[in-house]
Amino acid sequence: MYELTNINVIKRIMSRHGFSFSKGLGQNFIIDPDVCPNMAQMSGITENSGVIEIGAGVGVLTAELAKRAKKVVSVELDTRLLPILSETLSDFDNIDVINADIMKIDLKKLIDDNFSDCSDVCVCANLPYYITSPIIMMLLESRIDFKTITVMVQLEAGERLCAEVGSRQSGAVTAAVNYYAKARELFKVPRDCFMPSPNVDSAVIRLDIRKTKDFDIADEKFFFKTVRGAFSLRRKTAANGLSSALGLDKNTVNSALENAGLRTNVRAEALTMDELCRLSNELYKLTGEKK
Repeated sequence: MYELTNINVIKRIMSRHGFSFSKGLGQNFIIDPDVCPNMAQMSGITENSGVIEIGAGVGVLTAELAKRAKKVVSVELDTRLLPILSETLSDFDNIDVINADIMKIDLKKLIDDNFSDCSDVCVCANLPYYITSPIIMMLLESRIDFKTITVMVQLEAGERLCAEVGSRQSGAVTAAVNYYAKARELFKVPRDCFMPSPNVDSAVIRLDIRKTKDFDIADEKFFFKTVRGAFSLRRKTAANGLSSALGLDKNTVNSALENAGLRTNVRAEALTMDELCRLSNELYKLTGEKK
């Protein structure tokens, strides 16, 4: 079995296959021997789980997942990594590597084809930082009954995703993620744990998917539209953002805020999840039938 966190081993494999890192794909391979075992161990997977990995690299995390799960399917975009993974993961018979774009793949079909005999399905991945939020939202909006989504992201992004809705660090994506899942940071990963070393530190976060509808909203689509609008002008009030983004006059927005028991000059980051729900519902009462 290959020592895939050993820099010299990685360099020899890369050289043998003529591989070089792609900045455009955000490739940084993990060289700290503790990161991937900890990530796999804390992801909630069991010996009966099916796991989807996004971006395999040279297979460091893939191997750790395969040691713990029943089946692992790794979705890798870079065709140059396929022969490398064929070599580094040759000791495992419970891994399939699919050359595809995770944003375009049919996830439900992937799960039906590969995990029919698994007790649950988890996602565990070291995500490319340039596309972190779109991937996470795509997974959540798919409505697939994942048990957990455990991902390594840029530290700043992780703090924002796991922030309490209504705190200064929260944003539209914080509220969106919180609607679908309970997010928490598992541990931080310094930049020197990677090759090449990125310019930022990282964090591993875990999203536990909500199994019940925990928030009282009149219309889900309108709720997300409200959240995006409220946060659209971060330096201004929620009313300004909503008026601009939703094309509503200020009086209508202020009426909705007052009906929701909120100050008309409140900023979006000060709104809790329940307050955002109340505001969305009041706006929907005033405008929903017209939208």
